[in-house]
Amino acid sequence: MNISTKETQINEEIRDKEVRVIDTDGNQLGIMPIADAMRLAEERNTDLVKIAPQAKPPVCKIMDFGKYRFEMAKREKEAKKNQRIIEVKEVRLSLNIDTHDFETKAGHAIKFLKGGNRVKVSIRFRGREMAHPENGLVIMSKFADACSEYGTVEKPAKLEGRSMLMFLAAKSSK
Repeated sequence: MNISTKETQINEEIRDKEVRVIDTDGNQLGIMPIADAMRLAEERNTDLVKIAPQAKPPVCKIMDFGKYRFEMAKREKEAKKNQRIIEVKEVRLSLNIDTHDFETKAGHAIKFLKGGNRVKVSIRFRGREMAHPENGLVIMSKFADACSEYGTVEKPAKLEGRSMLMFLAAKSSK
């Protein structure tokens, strides 16, 4: 049941004439007037909660609303804890990068990929470097090879204005 507690109607808030009632164990008690359903809930010291307002007639369940709200909050918190946000990390290279600098940048990219993030690799062309974009492609392919053990090329190198961009995604560890 994916119901937000802000719009859930309980007890006197329910204005329908007839409702389908379900008890705490999940057994259907049938369709009955709202007054009878309220009386049943009061006899059991619980609340009458509308769980399916769009149904004809609406479905109400006899349950402890405080406990229900606590369970919903707990479930939402658990779902939030289990989700992982994938970030895009950026590594910038230059056209005339030295060997050690290249290895350092590749090391950083590998660390990001191990962490499960995507990596955006960019080369900024300056001045007359724009005359030789093929040199950028060579560096990008070399970089992709250096990171191939931990990531795959998601978007191949492409020249966009004065920058060449490539995206690497972490290999899924199954």
